[in-house]
Amino acid sequence: MAEKKMSALALLQILSEFSDSQHPLSLKELQQRLENNFDCKLDRRTLYNNLQRLQEMGYNINMYKENGSGYYLEDRLFEEAEVMLLCNAIHASNYIPKRDSRDLIDKLLKTQSRYTASRFRNSVYVDNLRKTENRDFFYNLQILLEAIEEGVCVEFDYMRFNRQKQLVPRRKEKYVLHPYYLVYANDKTYLIARNEKYEGFSHYRLDKIRQIHKTNRKVIPLQKSEDPYQYANHKIYMFGGEEEYFLLRCDDRILDDILDSFGKEVPVVDFDDHHFVTRIQSSRQGMFYFALQYLEYLEILEPADARQHLTQILQQALLRYQKK
Repeated sequence: MAEKKMSALALLQILSEFSDSQHPLSLKELQQRLENNFDCKLDRRTLYNNLQRLQEMGYNINMYKENGSGYYLEDRLFEEAEVMLLCNAIHASNYIPKRDSRDLIDKLLKTQSRYTASRFRNSVYVDNLRKTENRDFFYNLQILLEAIEEGVCVEFDYMRFNRQKQLVPRRKEKYVLHPYYLVYANDKTYLIARNEKYEGFSHYRLDKIRQIHKTNRKVIPLQKSEDPYQYANHKIYMFGGEEEYFLLRCDDRILDDILDSFGKEVPVVDFDDHHFVTRIQSSRQGMFYFALQYLEYLEILEPADARQHLTQILQQALLRYQKK
């Protein structure tokens, strides 16, 4: 009985790795691969019985009588399109180190046939030169998840690049923080936390954290009025600073960008045939950065001092560009 169970598992492995709808395997090919890969010899009848046994266990195996070509595993944990999407997302994510990206992609591709994996590597894979240098990303993630679950503070070094393009600590002292949530924004993962020395929340890029460890200090529980996700939603590009409301006049051509950046909850009021007005809550630095990117299509109407401040920034920039 044990040998029969093992042969069924070996057969499932062969079907998973070497077959798909474009590459069905005949009984003879299945026999050869079982013998070559697992030193398992099965006669045709036993092999066919194992195929039926796998079907009874819930595996959707497309049989010769259905397709007239051979046998292949039809349903998998992920569809091919899902795996391709996930692999591309992992590969494109700058915050996941190159080595970890490769390992994750390999795990995902193992849910498919080797032919799918080959298509991905040959047609889609392009080297991402902007990957983070922090190889502790997933270790940091694990420690933070544990700290949030256990309700304890964390200590770590927070890094920045120097002019030699090396990651160095921002300060000599460790950051000691109360961690609350991990959020994904602007293609990066951030820790939303609180520092006892300051009011309100602050945020930290996970790929810039080094030498993290949990402490014995308990996290101060959140009050009902405190919402870290609300904080993250109002931080355009995750710039810090006090939040305030901005009244904007926008060209219709950037409506999609406004809704993508701030959500469908923001108001959209007609101004004229080609413009609308919206009201958005954000830090001033984040709003200025956003406004400068859409300078041709966006105007800050209020508050007046923010409008004047941005005017000064633009005037100073104009002077720099006019210098010979």
